[in-house]
Amino acid sequence: MIILFIKLILAHFIGDFLLQPEKWVTHKERYKHKSKYLYYHVLVHFAALLVILQFNFEYWLGFLIIILSHYIIDLLKLKLKTKSNARLLFGLDQLAHLIIIAIVVSVYEPYALNINSLYHPKFLLLITAILGVTVVSSIIMKIVISKWYFKENNSNLSLENAGAFIGILERLFVFALIISQHWEGIGFLIAAKSVLRFSDLSKAKDRKLTEYILIGTLLSYGLAVVFGLTYEYVLRLI
Repeated sequence: MIILFIKLILAHFIGDFLLQPEKWVTHKERYKHKSKYLYYHVLVHFAALLVILQFNFEYWLGFLIIILSHYIIDLLKLKLKTKSNARLLFGLDQLAHLIIIAIVVSVYEPYALNINSLYHPKFLLLITAILGVTVVSSIIMKIVISKWYFKENNSNLSLENAGAFIGILERLFVFALIISQHWEGIGFLIAAKSVLRFSDLSKAKDRKLTEYILIGTLLSYGLAVVFGLTYEYVLRLI
């Protein structure tokens, strides 16, 4: 089952990303179903499936399901796409393709979905830890740092909510490094962030800004370490 799934995912990556030039994407968005590149794109997917599955026509039904569904999903995305929903549609588009692939795999190699596995203590612990590192930590930091609320002078030059996303990503990286026993990687992350922030701090020449950033960074990494160590400790008890 896993081998077939990997092959279909590989074919999808080749067709949807590797062999789809930006020129095709732009033309499809402009002309929708009238774009010749929409059909070229479908043919590329078909060719990728043939090659990856070694021209094994025992999978003809899977070919048909994937190709037709890919055309329909892409056409719907092109019809519904606007500037405001582009990211959402991209995510839904890829999710739909993955669901179709999972259905095709189940047709040839049936597998049973056990809902009880979602309630396994280890899985629940992992979800709890991830929520703690992302959402809970963000709220804790906002409450703690609100005492020293500081607005950077160049905030109008920053991406909207970029700081929050950076904080969530860095805590996830720290958490992943801890549970995989690669503590040395945390030092690399801290060094990389220090280098990126150095130019801002040197230009600002503002001690308050430096202290504010330092507090936020230490608090962010500290929370990630606490959740990471707690996860490992509880995992050993399960």
